[in-house]
Amino acid sequence: MVENSPSPLPERAIYSTVFKYKCSFLVSTVLYCLWAFTPEEWLHSVGLTYWPQKYWALAVPIYLLVALMISLVMLFGVNMCNTAPLDSVDNITGQGESDCQTGGIPRLKDIPISEINKMFYLLPKQ
Repeated sequence: MVENSPSPLPERAIYSTVFKYKCSFLVSTVLYCLWAFTPEEWLHSVGLTYWPQKYWALAVPIYLLVALMISLVMLFGVNMCNTAPLDSVDNITGQGESDCQTGGIPRLKDIPISEINKMFYLLPKQ
């Protein structure tokens, strides 16, 4: 990486992008709450007359929550449809299987916690 580059570091660019999104979310949330809780008469007295109905202050969050719940139910249903039954042959694994075909990627498997503890916490034998 070039040390004297005028461009920001990748970490700093990511932080600034996240900060920008956080600030815009905060500002939009504050404006939404101000619009939702301010009486219509106050808005008209300031000269702000072209606003959506207050019905949408409750309807939009409810619609979003219902859409979220429906998508979660759909995700659960799709996962259940794509899961093999318990008596399926696809669920059977044996000791005779090779861990890796020649030149291939090894299959996913669970590593027992005892092996993980040995790798991380025990000193290597010299």
